[in-house]
Amino acid sequence: MAEEDHTFETADAGAALTFPMQCSALRKNGHVVIKNRPCKIVDMSTSKTGKHGHAKVHLVAIDIFTGKKLEDLSPSTHNMEVPNVSRQEFQLLDIDDGYLSLMTADGDTKDDVKVPEGELGDKLQSEFDEGKDLIVTIISAMGEEAAISYKEAPKGSA
Repeated sequence: MAEEDHTFETADAGAALTFPMQCSALRKNGHVVIKNRPCKIVDMSTSKTGKHGHAKVHLVAIDIFTGKKLEDLSPSTHNMEVPNVSRQEFQLLDIDDGYLSLMTADGDTKDDVKVPEGELGDKLQSEFDEGKDLIVTIISAMGEEAAISYKEAPKGSA
């Protein structure tokens, strides 16, 4: 038998980007995937079983990265995808060409997160320029990452 070389392109730990959950088990402020976008549920309502016997769940959710409002209607017994969302805090080292240079807990640098747009990004830039030590919170889901908030590092911690 011939030996075959297999090349695998992925380098993650094998954690799935999403997991299934029955629609009726979803809750407000939880997360759900609508139109292939990770969203936070802001409102949900359940309609009664109709003539054909399926209760429907109406979901209103906001995309956690773009802020767009998305809606979905699904039978309560069907499974919906729920994104694995994680938050991490990093120390801000530098801001370079619209990207944040962050230090991870083990001392490595992470340079692939964009400066947030709008007011958050402007405030972050101005406070960094003032020489403040900042801790940035990064949210990641389904292969995307974004800075969602920051705070001043406690004095004497760095």
